[in-house]
Amino acid sequence: MNVARSLLLSSVAGLVALGGAQAADLPTKAKAIEYVKVCTLYGPGFYYVPGTDTCIKLGGYARLWVMLNSNAMGVTPDYGAGGADNRFSNAYTARARQAVSIDTRTATEYGAVRTFFQAAFNWTTGSYSGVANGSTVYQSIGGVSAPNNANPGAVAGGAFTLWYAFIQFAGFTFGRANSAFDTPWQEYPGGNYGELPGSSTWDQVNQISYTADFGQGFTATVSAQDQVVHDTSYIWNMSAASAGSIAAGVYGGNDIAGTVAPDFIARVRLDQAWGLVQASVAAHDNHAAYYGATELTGHPDDKWGWAGQVGLSIKNIPTGPGDSINMSGVYTYGASRYNFHDYTGTPAARYGGTTLPGAYQSVGILGVSDTVFAPGTGQELTTTYGFNGAFNHNWDPQWSSSIFGGLGAVRYSGTAKSYICNAFAASLSLSTGIAGCNPDFNYAVIGTRTSWTPVKNLTFTGEIDYSMLDQKYASGSTVVLPQQSGIGKPAGLYELKDQRGLTFQFLAQRSF
Repeated sequence: MNVARSLLLSSVAGLVALGGAQAADLPTKAKAIEYVKVCTLYGPGFYYVPGTDTCIKLGGYARLWVMLNSNAMGVTPDYGAGGADNRFSNAYTARARQAVSIDTRTATEYGAVRTFFQAAFNWTTGSYSGVANGSTVYQSIGGVSAPNNANPGAVAGGAFTLWYAFIQFAGFTFGRANSAFDTPWQEYPGGNYGELPGSSTWDQVNQISYTADFGQGFTATVSAQDQVVHDTSYIWNMSAASAGSIAAGVYGGNDIAGTVAPDFIARVRLDQAWGLVQASVAAHDNHAAYYGATELTGHPDDKWGWAGQVGLSIKNIPTGPGDSINMSGVYTYGASRYNFHDYTGTPAARYGGTTLPGAYQSVGILGVSDTVFAPGTGQELTTTYGFNGAFNHNWDPQWSSSIFGGLGAVRYSGTAKSYICNAFAASLSLSTGIAGCNPDFNYAVIGTRTSWTPVKNLTFTGEIDYSMLDQKYASGSTVVLPQQSGIGKPAGLYELKDQRGLTFQFLAQRSF
C-alpha cells in the first residue's frame, strides 16, 4: 500500500509539473499590431503615422541637370568666367540633385495643422579663375576650393539646400516658404529652367503670413518677410567705387547695413476653373550703413521703396487640353529684386568681338541697385519694370512644349546717373565722357522647352535660352579696363556694345 501510495503521488506530481511547463509555453495575449493606413483626407500619397491622427506624405525627386555654354545653372553666360567668353568659360556645367519632401497634416477644430519640409543635396561642376601668375584656382559651387588642382578630390561642389520649412495653422504660415508677392509660377511661366527677369523669385524666404479665404476662390494675404539677399540687391556708396568693381557692373561699394524692418507684402488673388488673376504689392526699407569707415562719417537716412505686380493665368485654352498662358508684369522703385531677382546674373559684364579699330574686345556692362548715394547725400531710388510670360502646349500625354520670354529694364534718376557717371568716366576713361554715359539698360531672355514623359514621373527635358543685353552708353563709346586676372582679361581698350548669349539645357528627372 505504501508503494502504491508513493507511485500515485509521484504520478500526480509529474502531471502537475508537466501541466505547469506546458502552461508556461502557451503564448500570452499579443498587443494588436498597428498597420499603416491610407489617409484620404488630403489627397493621394498620405498615410496615418501609426498610433496618431497625423497624416504624412513623403516625396522628392532625383535629377541630372546639364547646362551647355554657361558656368552657372539656369543662367545665361553674362557674368564672371561665363561672361568672359574665353578659356575660363565652361563648355558645360552639370548638377546632380536629390530632393526630399515631408508633408504632415493633422485635423483639428481650427482646421488642418500642416508642416512642410523640402531640402536637396546638390553636386555641381565648378569653374576655374586665374591668379595672375599663369596658374588657376578652382572655384567650387557650394564646396571647398582647391588651388592649382592640389586636391584631386575637390573637383566639384557639394551642398545642402533648404527650400521649405514652415508651419500652417488657421490661415497663418510661419517659416520658410514662397513669398506672398509671387505668382504661382514665379519666374517660370513656361515650366522653364532658365531664369527670367520680370518677376520675383522662386527662392523661398522666412516669413509670417496670414491668408483670409473669402470663398469662391477669392483670397487675401498679408505678410512680413525677411529681406536680406532675397529682397535686397545693392545700396551703392559711390565713395567706394573702383575701376575693378565698375568693370564687373558693381558701380559702387555695397553699403547695406543691418536689418531693421522686414518687407511687408499684401496680395489679393482670384482662383477659378478658367485660371487666376492676382495683384501684389511690397514695401522695402533701404537701410544704408555709413558714408565712410566709422560712425563718425555719418549715414544717409532710410528710404522705403516699393514694388507692384499683376499676374494672369488662363487655362484650358482652345489649342488643347491642359494648355495655358501665364504672364505677369512688375514695377519697382527702390526694390529691384522683385524684378531682377536673386537668381538672375546681376551685376554682369559680358564680353564679345569688336570691329572697332584699336579695341581689344567689346563688353556689355549692367548693374542693378536698389539705391545710389554719394558722400553727404541722400539715397536715390532705382526704378525698374518688366514682364514675363509663356504659352504652354500639350501635344499628347507624353509630350509638352513651351515658348517663354522675359524683359527687365533699369532706369536711374538724373542724380543717380550723375553719381555713377562721374565714377564711371573717371575710373574707366569713358571716351565719350559724361555726355555719353548712361547706365540704364534693358535685359531680355527668350526660349523654348520641350519635355517627354515616357512613363509616369520620369521626364526628359531639353531647353534653349537666348539672352540679349541692350546697354544705353553712347554708340562707339570705349573704356579702358584694368587687368582682370580672375577671368584672364588684359588691361586695354574695350568697346561698349550690346551683347548676346545662347545656352542649352538638358534634364532627366524621376519624381516620387
